[in-house]
Amino acid sequence: MIGSIIGTGVFALPSALAPYGPISLVAFGVVTLGALALALTFGALSKKVPASGGPYVYAREAFGEFAGFLNAWSYWITAWAGNAAIVVAWVGYVEVFVNTGHHKGVSVLLALAGLWIPAAINLTGVRNTGAFQVITTVLKFVPLVFMATVGLLFIDAHNFGPFNASGQSALGAVSAAGAIALFSYLGLEAASVVAGRVRDPKRNVPRATVYGTLVCAVIYILGTLAVFGTVAHGKLGGSTAPFTDAANNIFGGTWAGDIVAVAAIISGIGALNGWTMLCAEMPYAAARDGLFPRAFARLRGKGDVPVFGIIASTVLASLITVVSYTRFDDVFTKIVLLSVLTAVIPYLFSAAAQLYWLLVRDGEKARPRRLARDITVAVLALAFSYWSIQGSGYQTVYYGLFVVLLGVPVYVWLKRGQAAGEPSATVVAGEVPAQWEREPETPPPARRVSRSTRTDRVGGPHRRNDLHPHD
Repeated sequence: MIGSIIGTGVFALPSALAPYGPISLVAFGVVTLGALALALTFGALSKKVPASGGPYVYAREAFGEFAGFLNAWSYWITAWAGNAAIVVAWVGYVEVFVNTGHHKGVSVLLALAGLWIPAAINLTGVRNTGAFQVITTVLKFVPLVFMATVGLLFIDAHNFGPFNASGQSALGAVSAAGAIALFSYLGLEAASVVAGRVRDPKRNVPRATVYGTLVCAVIYILGTLAVFGTVAHGKLGGSTAPFTDAANNIFGGTWAGDIVAVAAIISGIGALNGWTMLCAEMPYAAARDGLFPRAFARLRGKGDVPVFGIIASTVLASLITVVSYTRFDDVFTKIVLLSVLTAVIPYLFSAAAQLYWLLVRDGEKARPRRLARDITVAVLALAFSYWSIQGSGYQTVYYGLFVVLLGVPVYVWLKRGQAAGEPSATVVAGEVPAQWEREPETPPPARRVSRSTRTDRVGGPHRRNDLHPHD
């Protein structure tokens, strides 16, 4: 899971936060608390529904098919739009070595290569994807841990600049910087999205989610602090490779910065590799339930590869990358804010689903102290989600809401096909359609029950396979 959270985004984040000044570190702290509340929420939800789909399946179980569809649609947008943001940051570090003049045409070609190499790896099967993820995760930690430890010893207070350089109020600056900082935590739900591929998901998914978020939080905050303190504020905002600049300032010359750049390039490919799998996994889970176009549910080859989901998502990521390079100056920030908004919607629904189960379904069974603790965490996760939406800015909310609502006609089309007599993709355990080669990884929606007739189980039977978590 850490491999999907830590990507090139964290290597570019100090430059994106520089216009706000050191107050963005306060925003990072607030975002970290919100991310931990979300991690605990996802950990609890994965115990209730230990199946692939994550936010999609939680919303579907709690609020019905339409809510499930909107979450799957929104998260799918997050996945491929997030890949576009990651690859933009990745190109910044590639251009430490090539295209140092940052010619847009060459930058676009590099970005497209960065998107399609991980897609090709994913098309070979989940085992190769997992092995590649492990290797890149190990390699990316070295420079990040170095900057989060040794880099702190070289901080110069004069480099920080004004505490609030944004010109906004303190609250406005924290909210705006927090929306950008949240991008670094996208992927904290990754383990729950692929829970159907994880051994003993009720045990391993909550651990991977919470511990992975904690590890990333420590590295993020200390690493960003070190960069703020080793690169002059006036130069940081215009840097395309801030960690490289920080390493060069610490050691002199360019050799240290080149090493960091190589690590950032490896990190970006690893993150793109993991997110490309998520681009296909969420639509796959929804398509198996008839809530996404059926093409996303078809698997190919011995590795059961969701080929259509991988290719379609990479094509869309490629398109938004090309458009962004030709129309926006601050490409990274624009795509980041869109990715954050479309991710927060599933986060919000997941927190609401947890509250629904605690207050409506399972509340009477829980011990009062534990119930109060779980409700508090879920409320914090819900409030944090709302705060993140308003911090994204009016323009981002406008465009984000527009692309999310574009899914409504798709849902109508899917339901119309079922009403017209086409076979639904919803699968009941033991009744697998002949055209599909393996049983579903998400349980059928649980039957609604009244408060007086509760059930001890949410969802249907779960199949365990022999695959280990890829992170």
